[in-house]
Amino acid sequence: MSVPGRPAVERFTNGQSIGIGSLPHLNADAAAAFSIGEFDIATIPTLPMRSPAEGMIAQAIAGLPGVSLGQYGSFAVDPVRLTGVTSIETDLTTDAFAGLRIFLDLARNVGVDGLPVKWQFVGPVTLGVALQRAGLRDTEAFTIAVDAVRHHVAQISAAVSNALPSSVQLLLLDEPWLVQLTTPDFPVPPDMAVDLISTGMAAVPADVAVGLHCCGSCDVATMLETGPQVISLPVSADLIDYAGYLGRFIKSGGVIVWGVLPTVGPLPAKPDRYWQQLSEVWCALVERGVDASELRRQSLVSPECGLAQHQVSTARRVSRLAREVGRKVNAQAISTKLAFGA
Repeated sequence: MSVPGRPAVERFTNGQSIGIGSLPHLNADAAAAFSIGEFDIATIPTLPMRSPAEGMIAQAIAGLPGVSLGQYGSFAVDPVRLTGVTSIETDLTTDAFAGLRIFLDLARNVGVDGLPVKWQFVGPVTLGVALQRAGLRDTEAFTIAVDAVRHHVAQISAAVSNALPSSVQLLLLDEPWLVQLTTPDFPVPPDMAVDLISTGMAAVPADVAVGLHCCGSCDVATMLETGPQVISLPVSADLIDYAGYLGRFIKSGGVIVWGVLPTVGPLPAKPDRYWQQLSEVWCALVERGVDASELRRQSLVSPECGLAQHQVSTARRVSRLAREVGRKVNAQAISTKLAFGA
């Protein structure tokens, strides 16, 4: 099972749990231990509560000329200095990448090398919107955004490879602004957004699995047009309408990360409710022609979004509930293999 031009993704299947985006920790060492211990697949954290420099946009604008970071994640740009920018730096020794550095140090020491690793970075559409809102013209904002994303993800993937040379990587580009893509006043049309994301993905080395995350309800067909190997999105009955797209995606070797745990509102003590919600969506997809065994095998589970706005104890509870749902997925995937003699 593989996607042409990308590595096989057998290490990212069968209901394993991963983290999504940010964690609430103020201590990077504790966050690294959490990220390795609380998810089936070690997930490199970002820590915006520890430092605003680790915010999703802040990380991506680091190294751009004419950009200054303010308190609480705000930033300002000098359009004159940014216009026609040809030099982008990725300095992994800065505060913006402390979570990454500490994670890699711990991962080396505790034997993560050889195990799969997942990480995440803002996508060019979302970064372009942020730059456009900061005062850049549309064309400049999105041109700089895709260049910045391409440069940063290439450097980060190389750093992960250097630290963990035997580990398979999964990168998810985070594109929360895809939920607004089809609105009339969105600054770029859908076809341009697809090109931007595809161009960003193309900078990732061929030995890194690459995917796309959106933490809201968005057009799945557009997501798939970008050419991801993995897509990540919340569990929702809306996905049933995309059964044909999802069925073809997993048939071609794609993997779906199901956001099974909400990151807002109260949480029950057991995973039964979330397993039931996932099962209902899966049953409806199977009724519409999606292969049930492939659906179970080619799935990961996660919280819906990042956990930075929660207490550490709540983040731990969310991650463990997601992991329990993943155990149920894994049990069904194994039983399917046994039933068919795999």
